[in-house]
Amino acid sequence: MKDTKKITPRPNYGIIGILMVGAFIAFLNNTLLNIALPSIMSDLRIGPSTVQWMTTGYMLVNGILIPTTAYLIQKYSVRRLFLVAMGLFTIGTIIAGSAEIFPLLLAGRMIQASGSAIMMPLLMNVMLISFPVEKRGAAMGVFGLILMAAPAIGPTLSGWIVEHYNWRALFHFVTPIAASVFILGFFFLKDKKEKVNLKLDTFSLLLSSVGFGGILYGFSSAGSKGWSNPFVYGTIIIGVISLVSFIIRQSKQKSPMLNFSIFKFPMFALSSTITMVITMAMFSGMLLLPIYVQEIRGITPLDAGLMMLPGALVMAFMSPITGRLFDKFGGKVLAISGLIITVVTTYYFSQLTMETTYNYLVVLHAIRMFGMSMIMMPVSTNGLNQLPARFYPHGTAMNNTLNQVSGAIGTGLLVSIMSTRSETHAATMFQDAMKSLTIQPTDAAIEEMEQVIGMQAMLQGINDVFFISTFIAGVALVLAFFIKRASPAEEPEPIEDQSKGDIIVPKLAER
Repeated sequence: MKDTKKITPRPNYGIIGILMVGAFIAFLNNTLLNIALPSIMSDLRIGPSTVQWMTTGYMLVNGILIPTTAYLIQKYSVRRLFLVAMGLFTIGTIIAGSAEIFPLLLAGRMIQASGSAIMMPLLMNVMLISFPVEKRGAAMGVFGLILMAAPAIGPTLSGWIVEHYNWRALFHFVTPIAASVFILGFFFLKDKKEKVNLKLDTFSLLLSSVGFGGILYGFSSAGSKGWSNPFVYGTIIIGVISLVSFIIRQSKQKSPMLNFSIFKFPMFALSSTITMVITMAMFSGMLLLPIYVQEIRGITPLDAGLMMLPGALVMAFMSPITGRLFDKFGGKVLAISGLIITVVTTYYFSQLTMETTYNYLVVLHAIRMFGMSMIMMPVSTNGLNQLPARFYPHGTAMNNTLNQVSGAIGTGLLVSIMSTRSETHAATMFQDAMKSLTIQPTDAAIEEMEQVIGMQAMLQGINDVFFISTFIAGVALVLAFFIKRASPAEEPEPIEDQSKGDIIVPKLAER
């Protein structure tokens, strides 16, 4: 009982609240950009394969930095990590808001990501050590409610700002809020941290960066360069070799930067696999729906944001309910129910037409988000529940890393499929159209025909991607049947205590 009290001290809700506000701002900024992507494409004169780097570049930095967060959480105090993370996020927001060219915008976005990469694992780790297993579902549900409020207001707010001002105003809106949160953290965030004698293995950091970075960059580049490009498959191969070397090196170290032995716990391994698969499928809706409604259907940014608002509100409303249901019934029933809904709604999204009604899109998206609300948090929490307390930093870092990797792979894969299929459909449609003509059309007529065919071909490409996403979600559904309710496992081996204490993560001080 003594050990349990040490591992789960009385929660300090003030500290948790500040951390949640910081995470909320970081998450809000991510959802703000989804609706703005078509406006950025138009203003900076770039295509979908280039603008996707606003998402994949963010994930690339996260994928490189998140593996180090297990080390950082053990080494430094919550206060120091929060201030560094929030400071980087604020600086990146200022740079992005003043950018006149895409490379500078992307640089600001990636600096934002370096702060966000620290923020989410830090908050998750504090939540895990602050609440016992039997109350963790409800706590994570409240955590999910706060974070789901970001996608609830993000698209609508983004649509209104883009329609009345400029996409740069999105960053100008976030800057003063982020700066205020930084100041609050500076004055009010305090925690006790015993000195920990840990050293960062720089060679492991290099292998991790090249490994995760190479894989992320390769898949992200596939959308614009094509899979046959040597640069694409070359970086993926280099990334895989580096990642394998990183895993081998970590398995031989007493104090690994990222502990891969956590995959010996079956429920954690299963939950990581399910969340990776469903993340790949989820990005089809996040990335392609704004392009469909604005580029193909001509719906305004504000209406596009309003279209996604009910779904986000449903997800936010369901989060605390799902948390309590998880505490009562476990993750299996929730995951299976949510995945069935997700598979069915994703299939219906593969049947979009030029005449699909606005209300139909609103309702279908809301139902899809209802299904999603029963998957991610319950599955992840169930997996983390099986880990002993000393593995919490590694578990949260691993989950966040794999989500970034799967998100980038999913984005790169789906965008490249959309581009390839759109080109194939366009070529076929153009040939059929030319064959049906009895007279030679003028250049103006051909140009107009190409524009119409281009829109129809892009629509077919988007439908193809949603159809493939249906099968991806189906894989996660099959895996969900193997979920079992998890509880903390016994230590597989004696703990070599390096911090001269029982708790690796800092104990949060009462104020």
